[in-house]
Amino acid sequence: MKILLLGGTADGRHLAERFSQLGFDVLYSIAGLVRVPTLPCEVLVGGFTQFGGLVTFLKERQIDLVINATHPYAATMSDKAVTAGIEADVPVWRFLRPEWQAQKGDDWRFYSTDDDLLVRLKGFKRPLLSAGQMSLEQLLAITQIEGFEQGVWRTAALPKFDVPDKISWLKAIGPFDLEHERHLLKEHQIDVIVTKNSGGDSTSAKLDAARELGISVLLHQRPNVRDAVRTFSDYSQLIKAVQVLKGPASTAQESQQQ
Repeated sequence: MKILLLGGTADGRHLAERFSQLGFDVLYSIAGLVRVPTLPCEVLVGGFTQFGGLVTFLKERQIDLVINATHPYAATMSDKAVTAGIEADVPVWRFLRPEWQAQKGDDWRFYSTDDDLLVRLKGFKRPLLSAGQMSLEQLLAITQIEGFEQGVWRTAALPKFDVPDKISWLKAIGPFDLEHERHLLKEHQIDVIVTKNSGGDSTSAKLDAARELGISVLLHQRPNVRDAVRTFSDYSQLIKAVQVLKGPASTAQESQQQ
């Protein structure tokens, strides 16, 4: 059984390793913007245009199942995967990590658009911008908010433009621990964090540090995307479902490894 695993996340890497261990023929695809992982399977870098598009790739490589384990905010890729799966008659499943849930002491506020974010940032002076890539126009608009003093923008990939003077850029790739995040917030006198509701453990420490220090958090709401054939939020349930799809031989191999 041949699986195309759309990754670029810790979830994707974990699933690629697990399915490879179980004997599945896995092709792991990433955009390759940050780093290319070492995995026990074929790794495809740079998207599907180089292969004539995703539909062509699915047909020519005789893919049996697509598992979309991209970031929860990778809406364009998620929509394209569902569309391509329908056209190529290949089932597309989604692994979607659960959203973070507010705890006692959290001051969370949600935004859905850039304009909404600008409104909610009013009154704050020193934001930590950790919601991924932003445009120069977005950053300039933030620096022009009344009362803004200095911001920190943390991303994994290099900016493609000169960052505004009032924004300090930090290159960093998670996971981050609580001590690291606490130090960062204190060092830069951060009074609000802007981030995505990504879920998972890799970058959740900033939320713990914010709660501890009484710092507000502005969370970008997750995008609406087309529904996959099936959606999972638990590794074990997804793996078992794939084994059932493949048949008895796969289930027997799993039993031998336990």
